[in-house]
Amino acid sequence: MLLHLNIQNFAIVRSLDIDWRKGMTTITGETGAGKSIAIDALGLCLGDRALTNVVRPNTKKAELAATFDINKNISAQKWLKNNGLSLTDEHDAELDCECILRRVISAEGRSKAYINGSQVPLAQLKDIAQFLISIHGQHDHQLIVKPAQQRKILDEYADHQHLLDDVQYYYQQWRNLKTELKKLQESKEQREAKSQLLQYQVTELDEFSLQTGEFQILESDYKRHSNGQSLLTGTLKALQVLSENENHNISDSLRNNCEQLNDLVHMDPNLANIANTLSEALILVEDANDELKHYYDKLELDPEAYQMIEDRYSLAIQLAKKHQVAPEHLPTLHLEIKQALHLINSDGSRLDTAYVDIEKAKTHYQQSAQTLSTSRIKSAKKLSKKISLSMKELNMNNGIFDVSVQQVDVEALSPFGLDEINFLISLNPGQKLEAMNKVASGGELSRISLAMQVILADKVITPTLIFDEVDVGISGPTAAMVGSKLQELAQNTQVICVTHLPQVACKGHQQLFVSKLTDGEFTETKVTELSANGRVQEIARLLAGNKITDNSLANAQELLAG
Repeated sequence: MLLHLNIQNFAIVRSLDIDWRKGMTTITGETGAGKSIAIDALGLCLGDRALTNVVRPNTKKAELAATFDINKNISAQKWLKNNGLSLTDEHDAELDCECILRRVISAEGRSKAYINGSQVPLAQLKDIAQFLISIHGQHDHQLIVKPAQQRKILDEYADHQHLLDDVQYYYQQWRNLKTELKKLQESKEQREAKSQLLQYQVTELDEFSLQTGEFQILESDYKRHSNGQSLLTGTLKALQVLSENENHNISDSLRNNCEQLNDLVHMDPNLANIANTLSEALILVEDANDELKHYYDKLELDPEAYQMIEDRYSLAIQLAKKHQVAPEHLPTLHLEIKQALHLINSDGSRLDTAYVDIEKAKTHYQQSAQTLSTSRIKSAKKLSKKISLSMKELNMNNGIFDVSVQQVDVEALSPFGLDEINFLISLNPGQKLEAMNKVASGGELSRISLAMQVILADKVITPTLIFDEVDVGISGPTAAMVGSKLQELAQNTQVICVTHLPQVACKGHQQLFVSKLTDGEFTETKVTELSANGRVQEIARLLAGNKITDNSLANAQELLAG
């Protein structure tokens, strides 16, 4: 509930502190005194748009702060905790039971918002506001003739948000699938053209079927075969030098030298190391000679094999150039093109399954919408009876109210279901039910709107309800009934009501009086909590005007006593 409101330099308010109580608070005052100024200030604390003219003249900024008790408001506590905005103090556990909304507006129009001392985006004030206060203005009755508002009122009364959530979920699913289908259809020709190209490329690479690492082997074999004659000639010359030349070769020369040095080692041991080195060199030369001879014997010029290698090697290079990759990367490219083709073909398959999925989503939607319709029809009957009864209590004795729920074309999907909802009334015997805006006056609409607000208040989760002059156009016995209904509502909810009716003002557990003072140069609004005697005087003023009589005082006392 709202505990305290502090206003500094706002409009014609210089400084104002208001403490609010449980139950029902009524706000009264003379015309033009600014009875709604506290409500306007609260609205800014709750995230309303600020204009530059809200700052008191000749001041730099307006500051507004509203303090709420959230001890039993689990939703607000949870929101603050989730957003890291809870008040915490190890020495004062009660701080966690409060929420302070603050707004600072400069004369230039700049605005800052705070929750529990932390600066926040303005949107967060609006987010937390839904758990703290619900404000009903004097022009709300103009909204109830609009189809969207009528649907909202019925759904709030029915309290079936989970059914609305189901309908909106399947509607969004259906819509997303329709969007996906449209994109698939639009890209079908492009996809088919690309599929043909990829299929051609895959077939070409499948036929060539170059394996990972194969090109490196091909390249080596190609070089060896293309230089076969040179290799034969070169290796033969090398063999001649190493061992094959009968007149002179390295092997025989080294062998002779080794034998000579070994004989000399007996004469001088210092030659042993040299002899050993030459022996090792001889072994290495002989090993090299054996390997070279083996290589030479295996080396053969096979024109057919060479032709096959050359053809495959050349084709690999051609394909690599065609696809603009290195030849050794062709196997990787082959795999990538296969995967791309698979994806495109999957899109084609998806086109077929999309139709099925759309129909499934549509079926789920229609089932959910039908369940929602059933709930609406059931609640519409109850709401019609309640509002019809309230209309009689509010001096519309022959009034009949009917909430019409008609299902539109089941093919016309919307996020709010398949129902067309209309509020119909009849105000006179024998008069057929018609749309409210056709037969009801502004005052009658205002009374019907108030009846709805009182009925719906039980469904509202916010602990504070504000009614800002919603009793416009009401008087006499009707006003007394309005006051009684608001007082009844205040048994479980904090109710704040700006009113000009004595029959409503007298029902408050607390009454605030708004006055306007001026010294000829500056004007200032003040809000005072009235004492018991002050309430009698103010109720008498509302009854009789500025000239208070003994009769009006007696009537005021009677109203307050009732």
